[in-house]
Amino acid sequence: MKEQIISAGKVSGIVALLALASCTSVQTPQTQDTQAATEQKQAETNVLLQEWSGPYQGVPAFDKMNLADLKPAMEKAMSLNLAEIEAIANNTQPATFENTIEEMERAGEELNRVFTYYGIWGSNMSTPEFREVQKEMAPKISEFSSKISQNEKLFQRIKTVYENSQKNPLPADQQRVVELIYKNFAMEGADLSPEKKQRYAAINKELSSLYTAFGNNILADEEKYVVYFTKDQLSGLPESFVKAAAKAAADRGKPGQYAVTNTRSSMDQFLTYSDERGLREQVWKNYYSRGDNNDANDNKQNIVNILKLRKERVGLMGYDNYAEWRLQDRMAKTPEAAMELMMAVWPAATARAREEVADMQKLANATSKTKITIEPWDYRYYAEKVRKDKYDLDSDEVKQYLELGNLTQAMFFTAGELFNFNFKPVAEGSVPVFHEDVKVWEVTDKTSGEHIGLWYLDPFARQGKRSGAWATTYRAHTTFDGKKNVLSSNNSNFVKPAPGEPVLVSWDDATTFFHEFGHALHFLASNVKYPTLNSGVRDYTEFQSQLLERWLSTDKVINQFLKHYKTGEPMPKELVAKIEKAATFNQGFETTEFLASALMDMHFHLADPNNLDPDKFEKETLAKLGMPKEIVMRHRSPHFGHVFSGEGYATAYYGYMWADVLTSDASEAFTEAPGGFYDKDVAAKLVKYLFAPRNSMDPAEAYRMFRGRDAKIDALMRDRGFPVPNNQGKK
Repeated sequence: MKEQIISAGKVSGIVALLALASCTSVQTPQTQDTQAATEQKQAETNVLLQEWSGPYQGVPAFDKMNLADLKPAMEKAMSLNLAEIEAIANNTQPATFENTIEEMERAGEELNRVFTYYGIWGSNMSTPEFREVQKEMAPKISEFSSKISQNEKLFQRIKTVYENSQKNPLPADQQRVVELIYKNFAMEGADLSPEKKQRYAAINKELSSLYTAFGNNILADEEKYVVYFTKDQLSGLPESFVKAAAKAAADRGKPGQYAVTNTRSSMDQFLTYSDERGLREQVWKNYYSRGDNNDANDNKQNIVNILKLRKERVGLMGYDNYAEWRLQDRMAKTPEAAMELMMAVWPAATARAREEVADMQKLANATSKTKITIEPWDYRYYAEKVRKDKYDLDSDEVKQYLELGNLTQAMFFTAGELFNFNFKPVAEGSVPVFHEDVKVWEVTDKTSGEHIGLWYLDPFARQGKRSGAWATTYRAHTTFDGKKNVLSSNNSNFVKPAPGEPVLVSWDDATTFFHEFGHALHFLASNVKYPTLNSGVRDYTEFQSQLLERWLSTDKVINQFLKHYKTGEPMPKELVAKIEKAATFNQGFETTEFLASALMDMHFHLADPNNLDPDKFEKETLAKLGMPKEIVMRHRSPHFGHVFSGEGYATAYYGYMWADVLTSDASEAFTEAPGGFYDKDVAAKLVKYLFAPRNSMDPAEAYRMFRGRDAKIDALMRDRGFPVPNNQGKK
């Protein structure tokens, strides 16, 4: 999952005004001047506002982050950016690409820098103190954004440039920038009447607070609910997990015990291996009830409020529902097209899931000491036993060959083969980091040695870090106003091992690791001039990362990097064969849990939010769809942060499936080529058309240039072992 960040420079006027406003004593002009000078000095020394210095074209001062600096830095950065926008809007010269669009592209450097730090606190280093700042700043950021998107003079200048470009087209990249900016402003209500604009801004401000509350409620429940267990309850658990669980308990003041934290990596392993059914149920309920405990962190009312406000907001612009508005600039274009794709796959997925349950129930009947009926907290456990029984494949055996350091080298090798990139660790201490776990590599071109950027890795789960895995950029590539290098990062939540122990991960986690690295490569491979062209189209931007997952299972990666952590021997051919044979195993579960979330995302935004009970609606909608009772949504509604803690994936979670269609189809371009996944000609086209352009060309056209045609759903169905529909052609 990709995360975006925005950025800053120096502090002054607005901070001084706020300080004076809070002052109760009467001040003379002289004392006011003295205070203003003091505050100006403080502004100039605020680390978060200072230009990045040091090597590699300057890097964030992560080692000097001070939360007390954040609020004044953000307020100053926003005021600086607004001043830049006002200057553009009030330019008395006729609007041109150069004096309007290029000046907009140039604005906001200070803000981008500050938001880099804000993003680190929000995702990687959250604290109760930061959440208070976040709660205060969210509506202010929304107001700031509205002042730009609703600036009438600015929009009229943008509109003039856009209309002129329709009559007299600009160079391709400039034309694309103009269209993206104009359409974004239009979608954000720039054409509304003053009264409607006012309401639009008020809604956005209210939503910003709801999004912050929703995300923080999830984080609070992840921190609050931990399952502790004792030595006599270790049955079935791998040694590596036991050691990590002991450390997790000791870190929480319970030495001698073991802890399952409320994160996916910890939960998933425990549910897969633990023989303790009662504990599995407790761990499962903790995880899937996040945000749904009828307490101060409950998110159900937040969902209702968010849906109402979203519907009202798009109604101001004449749309019937949020999905209709949101998807107009996505590859799907309409909610109907997105639903059509999902429902083409759903029947095959649920049918396969029922077959999987039948296999598990049969095994449970034969092996369980007591009669049980498969429940959701049994699925992973018995699926693993069926895997062993059917394919003689032991997931824990596979993990012995998936050591984090080797996987990292495997990713670097893949990047070298496809992109000609080289990754070299930077000297310890030469680049500031925000936590001791973070490591940094320099990325260069293998042939020329040209510097491309840096790659930061923050691999481990910890308190205050949001769950899941994601990628982000601290600085994106552009050649506008001089060539800028890339500062990219990957963030995971692997369970940190006991000192001296290896980090062994599951095949699924290794796949996710490659996936997120695909996002980083998308940033690093960028070859665009204008900053706006680094933006992503949500149902396309997951494609590049999903495609990179395919290299994990290639022979070159397996034979060189999937080595036993003790012996150093490569994964045996027999084990590789078992993995390949079981490639479509459990696809019913994986596809169904994902699609359930994607379908609910769409149904929530097509429904009338008045008198809506989220839990009841979720249950009834899934029942109508024929959801197997043994599976739940991958992200249940009260903790569906993709959709309700922001708008990036709202009515767009289906995008992973849309991207999967492209991924399966593109993979066959490699398998059909003489050199397979390392075919130089196909790799060159991959970089040229699918990675380097970012958003400088229409994604559908870019894909056609790579593949020679549109993608078809057939390859996806083959990949998952589902029947290929006779009537399916183009996606």
